[in-house]
Amino acid sequence: MLTGFNHLTLAVSNLSRSFDFYSRLLNFKPEAIWETGAYLSLGELWLCLSSGPTDASASYTHYAFSVQQADFDAFRRKLLKSGVVEWQPNRSEGDSFYFLDPDGHRLEAHVGTLSSRLSECRAQPYKNMRFFD
Repeated sequence: MLTGFNHLTLAVSNLSRSFDFYSRLLNFKPEAIWETGAYLSLGELWLCLSSGPTDASASYTHYAFSVQQADFDAFRRKLLKSGVVEWQPNRSEGDSFYFLDPDGHRLEAHVGTLSSRLSECRAQPYKNMRFFD
């Protein structure tokens, strides 16, 4: 049911330092930045930087995969029925299911794209958010 890699979210201890690293040194394209995070892109890769703890047990770092809206509910039910642990509820645009793999890696199945996220953010921006276009 998963259709591909969706986005990568990295917990960062210093947002401005990480934003500079990814945009200036690695040539990621800035898409948006706000008080506690940023969206950047590199080709088809969507990267989210999220301020917060960077130790693995408390960080927001996770790997997201795309899932079609039509498959989302069945996919989520299948994983929950199999005993997969949900590590957080969805609080963002588009349906998402945040779950752990057998070794505790944080994963997400997400319906949506960087474009749909930015569109939602333009309508309801995060605190002090600005866009780069």
